[in-house]
Order: sequence, then structure tokens, then C-alpha cells
Amino acid sequence: MSEKLVKIDRIDRRILECLQKDGGLSNQELAEKVGLSPSPCLRRVKALEEAGIILKRVTLLERKKLGLALTVVLLIGMDRHTPERFEEFERRVGELSEVQECYLITGQDADYMLKVAIPDMDAYHVFLLNKITRIPGVSGVHSSFVLRRVIDSTELPLEYC
Repeated sequence: MSEKLVKIDRIDRRILECLQKDGGLSNQELAEKVGLSPSPCLRRVKALEEAGIILKRVTLLERKKLGLALTVVLLIGMDRHTPERFEEFERRVGELSEVQECYLITGQDADYMLKVAIPDMDAYHVFLLNKITRIPGVSGVHSSFVLRRVIDSTELPLEYC
């Protein structure tokens, strides 16, 4: 299933670039940065929201200052490849606050890849044994621990739009 592409112009692209860098900009600040008056700028932002391009605005937090120093990438194998098994797994991991990202993948000896934020190895051990391995169908888990974030961005490349 393919999403219908929405055409955006140079000004829309500039609005998106600015909002990706700082979603907390006021409409006045954003309008100044993109060279519009506030009313047309607000109309464009609303149109981008209605088109489903702007999904939501969030605040990014510094994980280490909140005691979440360990990031783990998990590759998870499932015992059966049935829609019911996958739906149950996805529902259960969706309930885990530690899971930041979950992807159904191919090209690995795994079915899912998760990115998890957690305080330390002890907390990860509890998370793995009491949460992940308790999900029906999980047949294998491979854990990799992030040593350093080389690139950690939420910004999408807009030069392709």
C-alpha cells in the first residue's frame, strides 16, 4: 500500500525545516524565519497538518539527565509468522514505555527490531526477563548496546520532496 505523495513548495519546505529544528517556534517567529506574515504562515502550517505531513509536535528530552543512560537495540525472533502472533506482539510492546521504536524487519535472522531506553544493565535484565520474554511467540532475542550516539536525529531529509 503506497501513501499518496503531497506536493509541497519551497516555502512549505522551509516551514518544515524550521519546525523540525525547533517545534516550539511561535507562529510569529516561524513567519519571520520563512519570510511570510503571520496569517499566511499559520494557514500553511494548518494545511500541512491537515495533509498529514505534520503529525504532531513534541519535546525532546535528554535521556542521561533523566537517568536513562543505556540504549539497547534488540533483534527479536518469533516462533510463528502468523498475523495473530504479530498483532499480539505489537500490541504488547506498544504498552512498554521503555520501547522507543519497533520495526517489523527483513534481511536479518529476526522479525522485529526494537530500540529501548533504560537506566542500566540491571534494569535491562529485569525488562528482558519480565517483559520481553513473557510475550507469547518470542523465540529469540539478540541484544546490542549502544556505546555512543554518532547521529541521533529526528529530522527527515526534505531535499527529496
